[in-house]
Amino acid sequence: MPDKQDYYELLGVSRSASADEIKKAYRKKALEFHPDKNKSADAEKIFKQINEAYEVLADLKKRGTYDQFGHAAFDPASGFGGFNKGQTYRQGPFSYTYSTGGSPFGMGNEDLGGFSDPFEIFESFFGQGGGFGRRRPAKPHYSLKVDFMDAVKGGEVTVVISGKERKIKIPAGADDGTRVRYQDFDVSFDVKPHPVFRRDGNDIVSEFKISMADAVLGRDIEVETVDGPVKIRIRPGTQSNTLIRLKDKGVPFLNRHGRGDHYARIVVQIPEKLTSRQRELMEEFKSQ
Repeated sequence: MPDKQDYYELLGVSRSASADEIKKAYRKKALEFHPDKNKSADAEKIFKQINEAYEVLADLKKRGTYDQFGHAAFDPASGFGGFNKGQTYRQGPFSYTYSTGGSPFGMGNEDLGGFSDPFEIFESFFGQGGGFGRRRPAKPHYSLKVDFMDAVKGGEVTVVISGKERKIKIPAGADDGTRVRYQDFDVSFDVKPHPVFRRDGNDIVSEFKISMADAVLGRDIEVETVDGPVKIRIRPGTQSNTLIRLKDKGVPFLNRHGRGDHYARIVVQIPEKLTSRQRELMEEFKSQ
């Protein structure tokens, strides 16, 4: 078969490069030689070679086969089976064909290093579907700051988008990065921190401070939750940093029934100053 440039050399990575290093190198090279951006005579050819190299090296099975057999593993004339030819798409001044594996080594239509389809990467470069004609222009995406309690319980806010008022529904259980898709735009949420509650997945953690006497003797206290105050019992001898679990008092699961839990962390406060009588009692306690 005709000599072909080594795939690792094409992407500018070592043969021991990690998947992340290969992906980053591909992004850089694809952006450099994309024919819509690079007008040199050989840009289209190099761009196709880069995509061919990435398609192999981004897949563990194909990469292992390439490391063992080289380009021959993907050449139909060599007897290995090669790639099945796929559909050809137009992009600007050239055509681009995406092939999927069809070799006896079990190479199938696996994902390309984290991209859901071979054209998705062009959206990250140019903000649209790369001009292939098969994808509509990318929808506008907006990030919206929402209150902690609205994210937990759900809510609705009114915003102005392209001069029009739109009502955005916040689903109960929304978190940072939760994305809601509308017909003509997408919205993701940025949840504001809460002064009392800290979220850990679908669980909520809060701190409750008690005196040393209450930790020793025990008492009933009220702990604030997202559903309001809940009375709990502090047992005698409770240690600082004890976690008390309040079942099903956390954040609703976003796409299924149920909720997380609320954990009340008990913090025992040690007095910095004592009265003469308190010191006397502590000395008496110490001596026993």
